[in-house]
Amino acid sequence: MLQNMLLVGAGGFIGSALRFGSGQLLLKMFDSIQPIGTLFVNIIGSFLIGLVLGIFEKDDLLSVSWKMFLAVGLCGGFTTFSAFAFENLQFLQTQQYLMSFIYISSSLVFGLVAVYFGFWLAK
Repeated sequence: MLQNMLLVGAGGFIGSALRFGSGQLLLKMFDSIQPIGTLFVNIIGSFLIGLVLGIFEKDDLLSVSWKMFLAVGLCGGFTTFSAFAFENLQFLQTQQYLMSFIYISSSLVFGLVAVYFGFWLAK
């Protein structure tokens, strides 16, 4: 139990740092598109968790410890649903309903496509 908790914590630290860094980089590249960083990490994170879980299910190439570190820790720390919810609240508060709809729809559709593709690629 303690070992898995430490593995998840270490993975979460790395995932959170990667999320922050990639978000900052994307904001510099696309400063006019505010939620691009969150959208990017949620799609990439969905792909990565699909890939990890697909590999884990396919051949048992990963131990449970690696699954905890990569899927729960790294991918969990990398994706940002709370930031996603907050950014949509900002759109709704400023009556940017179309932008909120586009952001929610694209996050869900591309996130699901990415997790499916990662899972499929691993198999």
